[in-house]
Amino acid sequence: MTIQVQQRAANGLREFGRMCAMGLDVLLAMLRRPYQVREFVQQFWFIASVSITPAVLVSIPFGAVISLQLGSLTSQIGAQQFNGAASVLAVVQQASPIVTTLIIAGAGGSAICADLGARSIREEIAAMEVLGVSPIQRLVVPRVQAAVGVSVLLNGLVSVVGVLGGYFFTVIVQGGTPGAYLASFNALAQLPDLVVSSIKAVIFGYLAGVVAAYRGLNPKGGPKGVGDVVNQSVVITFLLLFFVNTVLTALYLQLVPAKGT
Repeated sequence: MTIQVQQRAANGLREFGRMCAMGLDVLLAMLRRPYQVREFVQQFWFIASVSITPAVLVSIPFGAVISLQLGSLTSQIGAQQFNGAASVLAVVQQASPIVTTLIIAGAGGSAICADLGARSIREEIAAMEVLGVSPIQRLVVPRVQAAVGVSVLLNGLVSVVGVLGGYFFTVIVQGGTPGAYLASFNALAQLPDLVVSSIKAVIFGYLAGVVAAYRGLNPKGGPKGVGDVVNQSVVITFLLLFFVNTVLTALYLQLVPAKGT
């Protein structure tokens, strides 16, 4: 039993190392020509088309829940004037990049993984390698770039929708004051809050694209294996998302002082 556990752990570490190596290959390939502009545009449009509506629909309840919960807490401690700032900062810094990546991984990433997995089992990837065409340069790089680009744009959209939803539930539902909501936001928010949100969106979109591409290029077991790697890519992306988000948030809070301190 112990030997089996060790073998599984070793296999897991080996797979993680290979995925990291492919991630570095993708970064290097982004700097080399030729650039697959047409493939990038097609993938960008596809990922955006399957992600925009779910992202908007998910961001509304996210903003509502955050505003309602923070409104209840701030009223208990007598700090209702800071409800606007707290809810907006929570949406912009945390909820927006997380929601964006969940949608990208669940909708766009799964499609990328399924597409590359189908190509792999049909031996199209092997044929490209035989012909001297790099699958990383031709197929993976434009998909990862498209995932990053859509993540950045969706992050801004989700932030706006989440803030508007928080404003509605704070001012209309809970009877807050619009002026106090906006004034508290201006008093505590700062430009680095938006910058770190965009940085998170770039990193998370890159991770979602790389994980989906890696699992799609390495299916096992024929058509059934394609379905398995699609599920694995989504789960792995979620795990990496929350781990990296914790690290980035801790670094941000240590390096960037809060406004007014």
